[in-house]
Amino acid sequence: MDEPEGWRWIWLGAAVVFGIGEMATPGAFFLAPFAVGALVASALAFADVPLVGEWAAFVGISVAAFVGMRPLARRLDRDDAGSDGIGSKRLIGRNGTVLEAIEPGHLGLVRIDREEWRAESSDRSPVPAGAAVRVTHVEGTRVIVTPTKEHAQP
Repeated sequence: MDEPEGWRWIWLGAAVVFGIGEMATPGAFFLAPFAVGALVASALAFADVPLVGEWAAFVGISVAAFVGMRPLARRLDRDDAGSDGIGSKRLIGRNGTVLEAIEPGHLGLVRIDREEWRAESSDRSPVPAGAAVRVTHVEGTRVIVTPTKEHAQP
């Protein structure tokens, strides 16, 4: 396909596909540089630049954008690395107060921030109402807690 008009739409289509692929895949900026390169190549094709120039621009811009976005991608990945901050996993490590005593074999009720959760103690020991606890794990819709040395405020 050496027709210049055909390459205009191929580059534009590639830019759209790479852009959608970037939004649909997890990770930081892997396909975005190629979308930028294809968009520039498309603009050059519409300006009637020879195909060799379009390809050179696509490769050059894609590589430059990839290298330029790597520091940002690494920083974003590093910031998210140890984070389970999605859904109920965000509660792990948070402190709370026991509202209803936790008895062995039965669930109690704890308040973490403004939310109330069914809870059990990590070692299956009783935890009295008013005790301060820390969330160590989340299992389904209940939190697993460990009493802390701090005194909770009712």
